[in-house]
Amino acid sequence: MTRKIIHIDMDAFYASVEQRDNPELMGKPVAVGGSNKRGVVAAASYEARRYGVYSAMPSITAFRKCPDIIFVKPRFDIYKKVSQSIREVFYEYTDLVEPLSLDEAYLDVTHNKLNLPSATLIAKEIKEKIKERENLTASAGISVNKFLAKVASDMDKPDGLYVIPPDQVQTFIDTLPIKKFFGVGKVTANKMNEMGIYFGKDLKIWSEAALTAKFGKTGHYFYQIANGMDEREVNPERIRKSVSVENTFDEDIMGLENAQTSLEPLIEKLKNWMVKNKVYGRTLTLKVKYQDFQQITRSRTITPLIDNEILIRELSAELLQQVGSYEKGIRLLGLGISNLEDPSDTSEKQLTLNF
Repeated sequence: MTRKIIHIDMDAFYASVEQRDNPELMGKPVAVGGSNKRGVVAAASYEARRYGVYSAMPSITAFRKCPDIIFVKPRFDIYKKVSQSIREVFYEYTDLVEPLSLDEAYLDVTHNKLNLPSATLIAKEIKEKIKERENLTASAGISVNKFLAKVASDMDKPDGLYVIPPDQVQTFIDTLPIKKFFGVGKVTANKMNEMGIYFGKDLKIWSEAALTAKFGKTGHYFYQIANGMDEREVNPERIRKSVSVENTFDEDIMGLENAQTSLEPLIEKLKNWMVKNKVYGRTLTLKVKYQDFQQITRSRTITPLIDNEILIRELSAELLQQVGSYEKGIRLLGLGISNLEDPSDTSEKQLTLNF
């Protein structure tokens, strides 16, 4: 049976919630987060995006692109509450819901609770209910697999509804610019362009062996999606694999000793999360971003679980020693734990914490 997959993606979610709750922000360029010169934009309204402001952009760059931009402090407790309300709409139609974040999710409605034959109709109803209950808009992509549904949800934003029917799958893929393929970043797109790959039809002519030789394991994925194959199921129990925390400093950190001191709050936050969730990891990763935005990471994997603050502190100190250069200022430090395990059931989890 042909599957019916929907990808729902809220439109500029954090910024839209802020505009909804504060009418004075409606129609104005809004950035959530990044309220100081050292900050980073967590989300941008569509009005701000017209100026080239996007998430993860340094706030000083956002201000330079849009001098009238309004920075708003994030309210994650509100975003989580709204996200839960939206998720309840999904469950009215199916229990096969795979959240990717607070603002997006996959739904498998092949067999749905209301026995509706049309996935397009279901997506339309979901959008209408979200608008009615939360006064927010969402974009929906509908197709036969997760890859196509996600690509489709981005085709007609904001407030979009885009369908890729089964009989149009290969035509759609053939004419899709490679830079719009989910999972193809800027670096990979440039590498593909050098290979003469600009559209799906160009990617399709390459054999699986050739793509694997060029891109490693990811080459297998590229081969499959170019040929319309994506058998991944919508998984309500999505495996989560890592937790990370980071901090951007108001002033650059200079020297190894200051860097070690600045890691202490991150170590404490990682430890608290693991204790609370009873989940521990085997790999510790240090992220360092310098004042010139050069970024490096260092990781260490050990056999015993990293399950206590002392071990995190010892490993982070070791990783700091590997960084080597502290002559230029550090604007951001981050710590992450991955290869997570619950000692009681060996399940894995993934989460990103804002610090």
